[in-house]
Amino acid sequence: MHSSYRSLSPKTRALFGIGVMAWASVGLWASPQVENAMGMASTKEEQEELDRKLAVRISRVEKEGK
Repeated sequence: MHSSYRSLSPKTRALFGIGVMAWASVGLWASPQVENAMGMASTKEEQEELDRKLAVRISRVEKEGK
């Protein structure tokens, strides 16, 4: 598959890449609307719980001997 991609002309590869990015952008734009239409959108409480679980906690550790 990689060799097939590499055998394409540079212009075709660029157009292919732009097409993939456009498709991904449409998916990111449309997914909240689809979730709402299907009743799958998260509630505010679920979102707060997820944010709390994903919160990054960084702690500083001192080196020994310095």
